[in-house]
Amino acid sequence: MTTESMDLLADDQGTQADYVVGTVSAIFFTSQDSFYKVMLVKVSETSLDWHEDEIVVTGNFADIKDDVTYRFTGKRVEHPKYGVQFQADNYQNETPTSRSGVVAYLSGPDFPGLGKKTAEKIVDALGTNAIELILDDSNVLAPLKLSPKIVATLVSQLQTNNGMEQIIIGLNSYGFGSTLAAAIYNRYQEKTLDVIHENPYRLAEEITGVSFKRADQIATQLGYAADRPERLQAGLLQTLTDLSVANGDTFTTAKPLLNQALSLLENSRNVRLNPQALADQLLELAKQQKVVGDDQRIYLKALYDAEWQVAEHLQRLLQADTPQHEYDEKSIAKQIRIVEKQLDIVYDESQTAALAAAVQAKILLLTGGPGTGKTTIIRGLVQLYARLNDYSLDINEYKDRPFPILLAAPTGRAAKRMSEATELPASTIHRLLGLTGREADLDAAATKDLEGGLLIVDEVSMVDVYLMKTLLRAVPVGMQVIFVGDKDQLPSVGPGQVFHDLLASQQLKKIQLDTIYRQGDGSSIIPLAHAIKDGRLPADFTQNQKDRSFIACRTNQVESVIDQVVAKAHAKGFTASDIQVLAPMYRGAAGIDRLNVVLQSILNPRKSERQKQVEFRQQQFRIGDKVLHLVNSPENNVFNGDIGTITGIDLASDKHSKVKSDQLTIAFEQTEVTYARNDWNRLTLAYCMSIHKAQGSEFKMVILPMVAQYNRMLQRNLLYTAVTRAADMLILLGESQAFETCVKNLSVNRHTTLSERIATVLDPDGEHAQTPASGVAEKPQAAEADKTDGPVVAAEPTAAETESVEDAQPASNRLTLAMITGRQVDPMIGMAGVTPQQFMAKP
Repeated sequence: MTTESMDLLADDQGTQADYVVGTVSAIFFTSQDSFYKVMLVKVSETSLDWHEDEIVVTGNFADIKDDVTYRFTGKRVEHPKYGVQFQADNYQNETPTSRSGVVAYLSGPDFPGLGKKTAEKIVDALGTNAIELILDDSNVLAPLKLSPKIVATLVSQLQTNNGMEQIIIGLNSYGFGSTLAAAIYNRYQEKTLDVIHENPYRLAEEITGVSFKRADQIATQLGYAADRPERLQAGLLQTLTDLSVANGDTFTTAKPLLNQALSLLENSRNVRLNPQALADQLLELAKQQKVVGDDQRIYLKALYDAEWQVAEHLQRLLQADTPQHEYDEKSIAKQIRIVEKQLDIVYDESQTAALAAAVQAKILLLTGGPGTGKTTIIRGLVQLYARLNDYSLDINEYKDRPFPILLAAPTGRAAKRMSEATELPASTIHRLLGLTGREADLDAAATKDLEGGLLIVDEVSMVDVYLMKTLLRAVPVGMQVIFVGDKDQLPSVGPGQVFHDLLASQQLKKIQLDTIYRQGDGSSIIPLAHAIKDGRLPADFTQNQKDRSFIACRTNQVESVIDQVVAKAHAKGFTASDIQVLAPMYRGAAGIDRLNVVLQSILNPRKSERQKQVEFRQQQFRIGDKVLHLVNSPENNVFNGDIGTITGIDLASDKHSKVKSDQLTIAFEQTEVTYARNDWNRLTLAYCMSIHKAQGSEFKMVILPMVAQYNRMLQRNLLYTAVTRAADMLILLGESQAFETCVKNLSVNRHTTLSERIATVLDPDGEHAQTPASGVAEKPQAAEADKTDGPVVAAEPTAAETESVEDAQPASNRLTLAMITGRQVDPMIGMAGVTPQQFMAKP
């Protein structure tokens, strides 16, 4: 990028950027996973009022060389700890522009074999901009008749010296931060700028963290028209993704998709668009197999495939012709009695039946509310399975072979609870599969093939359709699978309602535990949870119990009430790890962000100005703070939802500091991890946390506010999930009407078709079978013309479209590609009951 273009960019942004020209004398910090650097630059020229020889420069840079002069553009900033710095928005290699300078550069040590005479020949022929011309098109060297070896060395070294540098400069000019710049470069490598210039909307489709609006800003810079097909398609894909994220649905219909996409596209550029053009591009996306139309439903292709693949993997596991252990009833009953003695438990008739069914099933679903014995069944099943198969449960005996029983859960805390209950190792699903948690595309991610005989997965209600597909893909034929969960809890954060849909299918074995076993201890929390599940509040809801209380207050009083309650509990010896405040929303007077500030001041106040404290995204972090991990980091054995405590703060500005960047050290239950500042976005204060993040965890004391401010979140499964997080004590506060609203608002099931897919695959001839989708979307009507709530009427297709639609129809005697991909062909016609083994055995 030339100096002139950088100046134009600054003008476009409304300010004339300052600059610093100089050589880098030291690099203080280099990020390991991005291009961010902190450097000391020896100043040769600057527009700043700066009279010192050196200045600290920060920003995104490629490989910096200490003998090259660079021009940095940006602004002077005053860092509260590190003093004056120059925050570079961009930079450029100050390539020599005089004839003698270019000759000296090309005949220098970077270009072995290219002497001064050859360099002069190149510059005389191409001019002082020879380097730019060669980088643009190396064929400009052809008339000079240089040796192939010289040309290869020249081009290769110029690309090495300038290639990545030009890409990072280009990404900087588009305003990408260090993390996104690294993600984009890692995806496209040397083609990065070409991809952006050809179709900047690919960034929104293929790079996690780049939104449609961000890509649209770049497209505007590049002169893309507002009605360009690539833009309309990108707006549709963004809207379809947004709808699945916001609602958890795996599909939508034409009306909300077209209307919301039109709004996004028009508001982003403040233009008016032809709705029919948008409808046409939706059909084009279907032809490109990026979306799929099925009846009136429209899916992202990945979600459409994920539902089918879950069903097909279930079929693979259930219908595989593999030898399976069969146990007679007497043997099972005998071993259950032994397990009872080992665990000091007496199973009732329903629990005994559940154990017997689980140990014999290829796939079994086990569901029940709090206190119904799910954990007790898991403990007994592990022991029973080992005894029936003559397996040892001593981990040390399996150094050279896989342990036969795998235990997993979606979160680290849920896995820890499984491990504590069974006294066997348990892991998160991500760790079990060898996933890092940062995969943008689970389908393309490499996973481990599981080994063993039995897989038990707890808290399955938290598993979305993508993760379930990936998990089942790794399960080998012959491994028994038990899915355990509470069907009345919140569904997964990601799209789908997998556990609900598995239970709704008629083709899978399931056991529902209804008997409440934990009422004998006098708990009032468990009966309250079951009353909520049934859609009512008990008559004693506002009456204080030995383990539960209710405090009436309004929204603006919530902060004060929690302040008093926590202060008193803390004074009585309850620690920060004992107390957990849960709330549905982050913003507002009774939101998570505000309550965390209040709770931190009680449970971990700053006692003096000398006490170390760092600020990040409007939060103060201190030693002793309770923090929540927001993403999966299997490389550190830390996962989304894990809670830790800050045990160390190391500041780069400390007099005797040996670190180049501020660091936080966090102690989690299973490990201790040190985070540099650029990783602090993985952390947040955890004194108050969302109910979604609390799933899979239990806390000694739960404090739960519910007020009208949370109105759009007030649903039965939200309240039920929050209440069931309390192990010993539950303090409810807020407006009783808000709690009433929760129990009355039965959560609307998400729009999914997984149960239909399971029926189609596992029971194709039964009453639950569905006609598979064709994979070709209907041509939707223009959004503006769709004014009713009735079904969308398709516009008249063109001749070409008619041909493609006709090809997708199940013609009586003609086999087409669309019929095959649309699953309209039975490949086993006339071969009912014939197995692959029997077929291969035929002469």
